[in-house]
Amino acid sequence: MLLALLLHALPALAESPRLATLDWTLAETLSALDTPPVAVGQVDAYHAWVREPALPSSVTDLGLRTQPNLELLASLDPERILVTPMFSNLTPRLERIAPVENLALYTPGRDTWTEMRELTHQVAALVDRDAAATRLIEDTEAHLEHLKQERLDDDAPPLLVVQFMDARHVRVFGDNGLYQAVLDRLGLDNAWTGTTNAWGFSLVAIEALAGLDARLVVVEPYPAGVRATLSESGLWQRLIERSRGEPLTLAPVWSFGALPSARRFADQLVGALENDDDR
Repeated sequence: MLLALLLHALPALAESPRLATLDWTLAETLSALDTPPVAVGQVDAYHAWVREPALPSSVTDLGLRTQPNLELLASLDPERILVTPMFSNLTPRLERIAPVENLALYTPGRDTWTEMRELTHQVAALVDRDAAATRLIEDTEAHLEHLKQERLDDDAPPLLVVQFMDARHVRVFGDNGLYQAVLDRLGLDNAWTGTTNAWGFSLVAIEALAGLDARLVVVEPYPAGVRATLSESGLWQRLIERSRGEPLTLAPVWSFGALPSARRFADQLVGALENDDDR
């Protein structure tokens, strides 16, 4: 009887829609719902930036996200192609291959965490995985609450989260971004209260950070040669002194991601703060 039930369920598992996407945020969400896309743009770069959840080897690499191999995409015969507004200019060409679904995230004026929850449900509806979406949301929120209650000190300092563009300029992250949404759920303060763009960051010269009293957090990668230049920069050394020591350094996290990237950022940040306390 059990074998018969399992065999009966196999066709349902095989009927998951064949979806392709150019966007890593949609790819990570599909993968977290156990329905990875058949094709994604720049798979190697996805694994360098997003990392988890990893894409299975069966996923086809479509080449550049902004200039995908349309002939290859057509040969895969996807049932639907998912994009975000960043790639909406490609819609007329993609629609010749399959229907296109445009799913938005990081809408100015909207709560980022609410949008990430909504996106998860929207993606799940396309692959008939509503229950999996609910589990993903609940598990992510419970995990972040656990980090907040069990692993963070009440007196954690304000943080300043940056990513280097070159030796003189950084992205500094604040409102309307994934990092800020995670800081809010963890109950951590962000020292950056300046304006941010639609993706939740401002591009500033490092001089703009000089007056901020905060613990520096640097999200890798460092561009080539930047570490050596910073070691000789008097301004950077003064920033480090004000920051109470060398910056906390995190491995690359997809700052434009959804719930899987949010969880990964939270884990890395809390782990770095714990190690900092132990020093």
